[in-house]
Amino acid sequence: MSVGVSAEKSRMVSALLVTAGMIFTVGSALGFQHIGGYTPCALCLLQREPYYYAIPIGVLAILASIFKLPAAVTRVLLVVIGVAMLIGLGLGVYHSGVEWGFWPGPTTCATGAPSITTNAGNLLNDLNAIKAPSCNEAALRVLGLSFAGWNVIASAVLAGIAFWGASRKSV
Repeated sequence: MSVGVSAEKSRMVSALLVTAGMIFTVGSALGFQHIGGYTPCALCLLQREPYYYAIPIGVLAILASIFKLPAAVTRVLLVVIGVAMLIGLGLGVYHSGVEWGFWPGPTTCATGAPSITTNAGNLLNDLNAIKAPSCNEAALRVLGLSFAGWNVIASAVLAGIAFWGASRKSV
């Protein structure tokens, strides 16, 4: 009986950790954008999508665990989160490779980002002239890794947590 409780707790802890980790990761990216002033490129925005889809699934996994739904429900939700994080990992590897020049980025990535005006009269003209930053230039590197590189690490850790929780079976 204690083995089942342990597996149940493991799934709940995993659901809590992975959901909190996803919220922290995408929240950090949004913070760098809105507070730090780092404008994301097209690939940066694309890397956020697995988080946007998986966070609500994480909340469902937490609720399924709290309300003691069948273990299979929480396990399936955790697997879906793990797969989403693997997709995020792949997107991060692709973007990192573009930044390091290992392969070309998509043609939709611009080459520069002029600043927007504060003059309301020129706003519409400036909006037409604004280009997103280039995908092949890292806006910031911390310990040698760009935002895309850190996303690879975060996605790998979060996928591991999700799959670990999904692997906990009640006996």
